[in-house]
Amino acid sequence: MNDTLDISLAQCNFLVGDIEGNTRKIIETAKYARDHLHADLVVFSELSLTGYPLEDLLFHPAILPAVSHSLEKIKSEINGIYILLGAPTKEGEYLFNSAFVIRDTEILAIYHKRILPNYEVFDEVRYFQAGTATCVVDISGVKAGITICEDIWSDVPIRETVEAGAELIININASPYQVGKTAERTRVLKTRIDEQNVPIIYVNQVGGQDELVFDGESICLDRQGGLCMLAPAFVTGAFTVQYSRVQTDLLESSCLHSPLPELASIYQAILLGVRDYVQKNHFEGVVLGLSGGIDSALTLVLAVDALGSDRVQAVMMPFRYTSDMSVEDATRLANQLDVKLDVIPIDNIYTTVACSLQPVLPDSEDGITGENIQSRIRGLLLMALSNKTGKMLLTTGNKSEMSVGYATLYGDMAGGFAPLKDVSKSLVYQLARYRNQLGAVIPERVLTRAPSAELAPGQVDQDSLPSYDLLDSVLQKFVEQDLTVDQIVAGGYERDLVERIAEMVIRNEYKRRQAPPGVKITRRAFGKDRRFPITSGYSMRGHTSQDQLQ
Repeated sequence: MNDTLDISLAQCNFLVGDIEGNTRKIIETAKYARDHLHADLVVFSELSLTGYPLEDLLFHPAILPAVSHSLEKIKSEINGIYILLGAPTKEGEYLFNSAFVIRDTEILAIYHKRILPNYEVFDEVRYFQAGTATCVVDISGVKAGITICEDIWSDVPIRETVEAGAELIININASPYQVGKTAERTRVLKTRIDEQNVPIIYVNQVGGQDELVFDGESICLDRQGGLCMLAPAFVTGAFTVQYSRVQTDLLESSCLHSPLPELASIYQAILLGVRDYVQKNHFEGVVLGLSGGIDSALTLVLAVDALGSDRVQAVMMPFRYTSDMSVEDATRLANQLDVKLDVIPIDNIYTTVACSLQPVLPDSEDGITGENIQSRIRGLLLMALSNKTGKMLLTTGNKSEMSVGYATLYGDMAGGFAPLKDVSKSLVYQLARYRNQLGAVIPERVLTRAPSAELAPGQVDQDSLPSYDLLDSVLQKFVEQDLTVDQIVAGGYERDLVERIAEMVIRNEYKRRQAPPGVKITRRAFGKDRRFPITSGYSMRGHTSQDQLQ
């Protein structure tokens, strides 16, 4: 027996529901880890066999039989290496989120996740029963304690696993990306190590799944909390670390990547989210409206970086209020990215719509109605192109606009995926400048001109909204931190402004409910992360503190 146990951490991109494909990926990766990395153990992520999160697909009657069949296939086709993977199981009436330890046709141990997250995007209490027992399994002479994801965030499962004899903790995860998540995970792991004096292996998956993106960054810490290994973010692969039987500790690995800077990690998360959503849903590519503004510019660059220019179609749809500057900047950007730009003027269509409405709505061109007609014409044209080409329509709106309803239903909100859905307007500018540092593609004028929807003469966003710096600051506190109006006002903001913004957020829930999915990057994204009723009598005015609510 060697002095070390060689452990391969498999960062794989699994597809929810593709049990057959996920099984092939597990078998291929296990063979690679055994034959090329000479690993004794290969570790996969949480629910790796089915993909995560399975949601109500878990209840489909074909799922569990398919899982059983795949487990048998893995047992029969892989030998000479221990395999740790995740899959759902059923015992009696109860479903469990489980981990399997397999070696040479035999299941050595099954562990049921004990702490089930039921907050933010997680609904595991809806699906699973919590396990009650620890799991310590002998892996080539090393007593490894098996835990799953949320278990590591609580002191009890780890303490009891160590008390049961574990000298090494292996924690398998499906942990979604959000800004600052790597530092938060590391802090939690170090806390468990300080409490129990035990090294920890933390394995995470990679890939986009609807609104979630999994960033990988599997991590290993020794008994002192020292970093032994950090796998790269957003990169699939198998990464090896060694456990020393002599030192009863993890050894430093050659795989020791630095965490990505914040803007780089956000940009990569959105890229992966777009790429996987398009490819996993089998679209030919994407189409989007290019206005000459910052949001559509960044969306186009993201699409090209994610998919390649040959799979991206840009369309400009000028109207009488579209400035020459917008046409010039959109054209320049498309040329820089080698993307074909189609131009479809909408003046004649608009005139036809206005004439058609004249008998019943003689003032249809006035105010917001006329502005929304422009936006909906553009949505109609883009959806026609999407239907005909098989390319998915990307929307270009950002989180600030979606928060306060500065968007048109069935117009600029029409589409299949929203890359900037969780990106504030302020962050849009930061990401655009970050991308230009990698290679200048977005014209500087797009970054410096006043933002405008160009739906009315001389219109700028700040005609209807506070400055984006101020708006985003309030929205970050109200939407992401769940602070009350009183708490925000106490931070130095004007009450009328905060109440106005809060009311806009609440009033426009109906719009957000009809918006396409988009990549989650913050602690509180719109969608499954934040579930508010559409119909509600609640008002921010006069009901702004916990004391008043009581």
